[in-house]
Amino acid sequence: MSVVSNASPLINLARIGKLGLLRQLYGELFIPEAVWHEVVIEGVGLPGAVEVKAATWIKVQSVTNPLLVRALRQELDAGESEAIVLALEMESELLLMDERLGREVARHLGLRYMGLIGVFVEAKHNGMLSAVRHHLDELRNVAGFHIRDALYVRVLQDEGGES
Repeated sequence: MSVVSNASPLINLARIGKLGLLRQLYGELFIPEAVWHEVVIEGVGLPGAVEVKAATWIKVQSVTNPLLVRALRQELDAGESEAIVLALEMESELLLMDERLGREVARHLGLRYMGLIGVFVEAKHNGMLSAVRHHLDELRNVAGFHIRDALYVRVLQDEGGES
C-alpha cells in the first residue's frame, strides 16, 4: 500500500510517542521534500524532527510536477501542496492529512485521504489499539491538536462508547 503523508500527522504522532503506529499500519510511508524540510530541517529541536529523520521506513520522494505544486500553493502551504501532488503522481492509495482545506483539495482531485482520528480508528480495527479515547485525549491535551467536541463524541460513540 502506498501512503503519502503531510507534516501534521507525523509531528502530532511524534508528540505523543505514536509515530511508529504508521509503520505498523502501512509498512512504509512516503513524504515529499517539502514535508521533510518542514519537519526535519525547519523543525530541528521540535517534536518529530529526530523521529522522522531516524525512521528508515519513511521515504523522501521528489515531486515531478512543479507547476501543479505552484498552482496549489495559491491556497495551501508547500508541504500540503507537495503531499497532494506526490499522492497523485504515485497513484497513492492514501494521503494522510488533517488540514481542512488540503483535504478539500485532495477530495476534489479524487484522492483518498485520512486524518489522525481515522488512523487511530483504523489501528483499533486492525487490533493494534484496544481503544481510541486515550489517544484522542493525548492528541488534545499533549499535542494541542484541535478536535471539535461533536467529532470527539461521535468517534467514541461509533467505536462503542469507550470509557
